[in-house]
Amino acid sequence: MRMVAVVLGGGTGQRLGAGQPKQLLMLGDRTLIEHCVAAFDRAPGVDEILVVMARGHVEPVKAMLAEAGYRKVTGVIEGGITRPGSTRVALACIAGRTADDVGVLLHDAARPLIDGRIIADCVAALGTHDAVGTAIPASDTIVFAEDGVMSHIPPREQLWRCQTPQCFRLTVISRAHELAAADPAFAPTDDCGVVLRYLPDVDVHLVRGDERNIKVTYPHDLAVAEALLNSGRLVLPGSGRIPRSGRCPCWRPPAPRRNRRRTPSHRRRRSSAAGSA
Repeated sequence: MRMVAVVLGGGTGQRLGAGQPKQLLMLGDRTLIEHCVAAFDRAPGVDEILVVMARGHVEPVKAMLAEAGYRKVTGVIEGGITRPGSTRVALACIAGRTADDVGVLLHDAARPLIDGRIIADCVAALGTHDAVGTAIPASDTIVFAEDGVMSHIPPREQLWRCQTPQCFRLTVISRAHELAAADPAFAPTDDCGVVLRYLPDVDVHLVRGDERNIKVTYPHDLAVAEALLNSGRLVLPGSGRIPRSGRCPCWRPPAPRRNRRRTPSHRRRRSSAAGSA
């Protein structure tokens, strides 16, 4: 099955207030969207990358990615007005180019710290499942509330926080979005929700995400991402796993400094200086 990663960067980043799409902000020496593209470009299980951008930013991003030499990028296209609209544009583009069985990994460009382990697990899961969502267990207590009053607290061990990639066989996610587009009363916030609502017989399986795979939504999120990027939690090449030491596997401690022993000439100079004084 051919695997296509779709990097969804069609938003304008209004909540961040940066004056430009947040996926074009710098994080370290790259833009957010380049971090995403680079991760999928390195992933052995991903065959191609399709990037979705907001109107007016397609050509600059296409030139930027071409200059950087990401070999798996096969297209940069204009997205829709909404997140679901951008997803549907991407799905139609993929379907129009191939009749083969395709796995689609939908990833938010606002999650720049996606790693190779998550991508590999998603690709492997799509080998046996039709729908896969990335998530991490909830660490906080979550409450249901109405009009400012708590109603009940669900068991925390059953609660997970969704991340991306969210991954599907092309036929499954395309059918789910086809049904969702015909229902004006439904405004999905992610693609797993579309499948859960319109294809209830399709199980959405979980792949464990990572706390580092944060979404940049507000200004302080960018500062957190910068800190994580510089935290020294390095990823082992090709695996996405973090060494226990937090150091690169090739790191070696510096050799201990040896105290220089004074030679007889040093002692003679000191004696001569003392005598002349």
